[in-house]
Amino acid sequence: MREPGDILLVACYELGHQPLAVAWPAAFLERAGFRPALMDVSVEPLDAEKLARARVIAISVPMHTALRLGLEVAARVRTVNPGAHICFFGLYATLNADYLFAHEADSVIGGESETPLLALVDALERGDAGRLPAVARPGQPAAPHLKRLDFPVPSRAGLPSIKSYAHVERDDRMDLVAYTESSRGCLHRCRHCPIPPVYGGRFFAVPREIVLADIRQQIEAGARHVTFGDPDFLNGPTHALAVARELHAEWPDVTFDVTAKIEHLLRHRAHLPALAEAGCLFIVSAAESLSDTVLAHLDKGHTRADILTALAVAREAGITLRPTWVAFTPWTTLADHREWLDFLDAEGLIDHVDPVQYGLRLLVPPGSLLLETEALRPHLGPLEQATLSYPWTHPDPRMDRLQAETAALVARATEMKADAPAIFDGVRAMAAAAAGAATPAPVSAGMSKGRKRPPRLTEAWFC
Repeated sequence: MREPGDILLVACYELGHQPLAVAWPAAFLERAGFRPALMDVSVEPLDAEKLARARVIAISVPMHTALRLGLEVAARVRTVNPGAHICFFGLYATLNADYLFAHEADSVIGGESETPLLALVDALERGDAGRLPAVARPGQPAAPHLKRLDFPVPSRAGLPSIKSYAHVERDDRMDLVAYTESSRGCLHRCRHCPIPPVYGGRFFAVPREIVLADIRQQIEAGARHVTFGDPDFLNGPTHALAVARELHAEWPDVTFDVTAKIEHLLRHRAHLPALAEAGCLFIVSAAESLSDTVLAHLDKGHTRADILTALAVAREAGITLRPTWVAFTPWTTLADHREWLDFLDAEGLIDHVDPVQYGLRLLVPPGSLLLETEALRPHLGPLEQATLSYPWTHPDPRMDRLQAETAALVARATEMKADAPAIFDGVRAMAAAAAGAATPAPVSAGMSKGRKRPPRLTEAWFC
C-alpha cells in the first residue's frame, strides 16, 4: 500500500472550508511512508478512477451532513471497488457505528483518529485482521482514541485550491480564508453537541508551531483571513492568546475569527481587547436560545442575561459577535420564538445571523447526551434510519408546522439571493400568523442594500 492512491482519504463537507480533517491524516500517513490520494466531494466530482484503484478508503465524517454524503460515497465504492476496505472516521462515525457497519463500513474510528488510522493501514498492509485499539470493527467495539498526538503540519497539496472554498466578506470585498485548529475536543458537555459523547469533556491543544506552519502554507496560497475551527478557541485561553499574538506578529494584516462559548466570553472578557488587537474580526458563539428553560435543558452553561452581557463586552472590545441559534426545540414555545425574532431586530443582529438558522430544528443523533434526559423522552420517536437521528414532536402542533414552513421559506429566499432583512421579515410575519397576531412592521424598508454589513463567511455557519 505504498503506491500513490493505494489509500484514498475522502472529505464530504467541512462547512465550506478546505478540509483539515483529511489534510491531517494525510500528513500522518505521509510521514510513515504512505502516499495517500485526497478527494473532497463537496467541491469536486466523485472520481471513480480513484475509488477503483484504492485499497483503503477512509471517509471523513465530522458532522451530520458529511455523514449522509459519506454514505453515498461508500455505496459507490462498493459498486466500483467491492474489495476495498472502507473506514469511516470522525465525530459522527463514532455516534453512528452500528448503522455504518450495516451500510458498507469495515471499520470506524473516533476521537483523535489519525494514529488509529495509521495503525489500521499498517495492519492491513501486513494482512493482520486482529483487534486494534480504538479501531471498531463489526462485532469488535472500540472506544474513541483520546490520547495526545504528535502532530505534523497538515498536508494540503492534494486538495483543491482554497479558492474553491468559503471567503470572508468584509468592507465590500472578498478575501480567501485559511482554516486550521489550535485545539481539538472540548472541556464542556453541552447536551445537544456531538463532541461530548466522543471526547467526554477532554480537549487537546495543537502545538503553536504546527498551527502557525499550517497557517503559513495557506497564506502563501493567498489567504488573508484565518478561521480557527476549534470547538471552543478559549478552552485553553493562554494557548489561544499566544497563537493569536504570534499570528499577528508574523502577518499584521491578516485577520481571523474564532468560536467560543458565551460562558467563556464572560469568564475571559479581559482578553477580548487583546484578541481584537491581534486581528479578531468576529466571534461565533452558540447562544442557541433566549429561553432559560431551553438553555437549562441543553446544559449550555449560560443564561439569557449572559447573552446580553456577551454582546455588550464584544461590542466594547470592537469584535463582532455572531451568535448561532437552534430556533426549534421541544421546549421552545411560540411566544419564545416570536420574542427571539423581536430580540434580533431590537439588538441589530439581523445581519449577524445566517438566515438558515431561522428554520433549524434540534438534531438528536445516536449517542446524544439528550437521550439520557427525562425532559426529552415524552417528545421522542424511535431512531429514524433515513435521517440518522431521533425525530421529536413538539407538544404544540403549530411549532412543527411553523418549523417546516420557515425552513422552506428560507430555502426559497436564499436560492433567490434575497437580502437578509427581507428574509427576516418573511420569517417574522409567518411566526405572527401562526400565533394569530398582526404582522409586525417590516424592517427591510429601513435597511438599504448598500448598508455596511458586519464581517461574515460566505458559507452559512450553523452549529
